[in-house]
Amino acid sequence: MTSQLATDVLICGAGTAGLTLAIDLARRGVSFRLIEKGATPFAGSRGKGIQPRTQEVFEDLGILDKVVARGGYYPRQRLHREDGSYVESDLSGPDEASPAEPYQQPLMLPQFLTEQIMRERLNELGYQVQFGCELLGFEQDASGVTAMLSGPTGPQIVRARYLVGADGGRSFVRKTLGVGFPGKTLDVRAIVADVTLTGLDRDAWHQFNDGDMQRMVAICPLAGTDLFQIQAPIQPDEQADLSAQGLTTLVSRRTGLSDIIVHAVSWASDYQMSARLAERYRVDRVCLVGDAAHVHPPTGGQGLNTSVQDAYNLGWKLAAVLRGAPDSLLDSYEAERRPVAESVLGLSTRLLKDQKPGGMRRGRETRQLDIGYMESPLAIEPPQRKTGIRAGQRAPDGPLRGAAGQPSRLFQLFKGGHWTLLVHAEQQDRPRPRAGLHVHAIGPKGDVIDAWGHIQDAYGLASGECALIRPDGYVGAIGNTDSVTELEVYLDRMGVGQLEATTT
Repeated sequence: MTSQLATDVLICGAGTAGLTLAIDLARRGVSFRLIEKGATPFAGSRGKGIQPRTQEVFEDLGILDKVVARGGYYPRQRLHREDGSYVESDLSGPDEASPAEPYQQPLMLPQFLTEQIMRERLNELGYQVQFGCELLGFEQDASGVTAMLSGPTGPQIVRARYLVGADGGRSFVRKTLGVGFPGKTLDVRAIVADVTLTGLDRDAWHQFNDGDMQRMVAICPLAGTDLFQIQAPIQPDEQADLSAQGLTTLVSRRTGLSDIIVHAVSWASDYQMSARLAERYRVDRVCLVGDAAHVHPPTGGQGLNTSVQDAYNLGWKLAAVLRGAPDSLLDSYEAERRPVAESVLGLSTRLLKDQKPGGMRRGRETRQLDIGYMESPLAIEPPQRKTGIRAGQRAPDGPLRGAAGQPSRLFQLFKGGHWTLLVHAEQQDRPRPRAGLHVHAIGPKGDVIDAWGHIQDAYGLASGECALIRPDGYVGAIGNTDSVTELEVYLDRMGVGQLEATTT
């Protein structure tokens, strides 16, 4: 006999997208269940790059310092020549961190360690992943989703107000919805393997026969581990031998070096690269995030990061709708994130096609700091505004001093999942206090002192203007003393709760 259990959100899939969403919902007090079909956590390093924008997300979620402590930055690329010499180059340009953009270099941490840190954070918030729990089917109606599960304790029926498919490129949720997944299978097949080996230094990302799709092999030390990651394209009809002996043979054949020995394989996969994008991200009470909505070639290190940011965009909107915001707010999830995935698919496919001998070079476009939602229905600003920060853009960071004298940063004011309103200290007209809205007055007589002028440089707010920052770190609206009523209406639409008046 099955029992019916209730929750607000059922998240199917506990990869980086599902874990990001779970952490965000947990800190908002939203009830959810996070299920994972696999009996144990993912053990590989399919995604190992954490881009600067995702580092900002991780700072807000409370895990960035642990990610940095466990991982590291990418080593230099060492391109080995056939005569035994080599040349080295940097993967990214020089660190150009600024007050507005504190992170510029991609981090390296294998996916299994990133997910381990995320699970630990989820445990701190009082939740855990339910491994070995599979979604067998679901039906939805006007008020929720009824899901059939199979787990260690037997079959269950779960009633959830929303279901989120974070279950990867072969998503059962997407297929059950009947959502198309158009795109193409690229003519590149490859292997990736996490191994222990001897015969190479750990101070470089070793690359051999760069640009030759018949003979290429790249061997990268995985930060935070004693492992190396082997990557190599293979022929479409080639039988991949992913054993230690098979990988040793492949490496020897492609490098011409007999002293590189693979001793053990921790995880390995051979795969066909694809570029696909779901036709829809939402069907009524079911949403798709991460690889369930888009799959990319690995070039540029974009897939994991795009997945994390999908969930980060969706989390606050789900929480708002569950607490009374209009259901139409969820429509903005697809409106904002699907164009981003489409652009990222184009970028990663182009980087794959344009790979040339001489090593990879990742520019600003891979850092994801310029992603924005200026065309979003949630971006509101005065029509005459043409300079300074614009609604829909990423909200910059900046150092400041509190009125009590202690140094801080804008990102510290934004941290925690609330909305933030930045106003001039002398500005009298502003929205009334609301649950979920933090108001900070900037100026010599405010609680935030722009001691070094970086806030004004980044935001360019004129006297009387204010900037409303969304929970996911984007500017939702720019207002002024003439548009307070408009801001009030906007906050109502976003589900930001107004406090009831009290009498004494």
